[in-house]
Amino acid sequence: MAMVDTGRVRLHVQRMGPRHGRPATATVVLVHGLLTDSLASYYFTVAPAFAAAGLDVVMYDLRGHGRSERPPDGYTLDHNIDDLEALLDRLGVTGPVHLVGNSYGGTIAFGYAARHPERAAGVSLIESEPATDAWAVKLDGILHWVTAQLAHNEPEAIAWVSTHRGRHTARLAKGAARLVRETTLARDIPASRVLTEEQIAAVRCPVLGLYGGDSDLAELVPWLRAVLPDCRTVVIPGHEHSVLVEASGTVGGHVLSLVEETLRVAAR
Repeated sequence: MAMVDTGRVRLHVQRMGPRHGRPATATVVLVHGLLTDSLASYYFTVAPAFAAAGLDVVMYDLRGHGRSERPPDGYTLDHNIDDLEALLDRLGVTGPVHLVGNSYGGTIAFGYAARHPERAAGVSLIESEPATDAWAVKLDGILHWVTAQLAHNEPEAIAWVSTHRGRHTARLAKGAARLVRETTLARDIPASRVLTEEQIAAVRCPVLGLYGGDSDLAELVPWLRAVLPDCRTVVIPGHEHSVLVEASGTVGGHVLSLVEETLRVAAR
């Protein structure tokens, strides 16, 4: 475990690389989702395969999540993009990176690529989307529900989750309730600055969208392909929002294919 002080917040970081001291072919940065998620969702799924394939793998807990510091405020999308920017600077990662984001993590990853096109070799969105007005409205509804049903009714809500989803999920839900209750996250995220369609279309690096076939986010596929200049999408049948965990081999394989493709193009 490593704690990195970005100058704004202390972030918990884990890094994996090729075995036996072999040089990495590229750096991939894994950004997790909101509330109940952490870098563990990558550590126990795709990260080992990425490292075995010769990649330098950087994963970290977002502010307020996992083992990272939990400041009382500062949870807008721009704050999270600032954190990612500062973290890579502290780690000395200066070249273009491959960004992989699950759920809210993909929104952060895409925002970073929009802000720093020269530092993004590619973006993989797993059950995720760029920040738009519609995205902000949706997140506002989700976080309002979490605040009302979980943070303000915690004992009963956690008991229900424990009975119906198991103790592990209940522990995650308890942590999410505390995060929403003790910070400004639920207010900050819906109030985040969003991207215009022109700003989204200006992201020129390859973008991969990976979606569960039973997820409502799969409806984004035609729009993404129409707006982004270099976009490819994969819909995985029989899965919903948890496709990273439930179909990690398939997800990881598609991400590795994108990374390998960009490396071949760069080598020409």
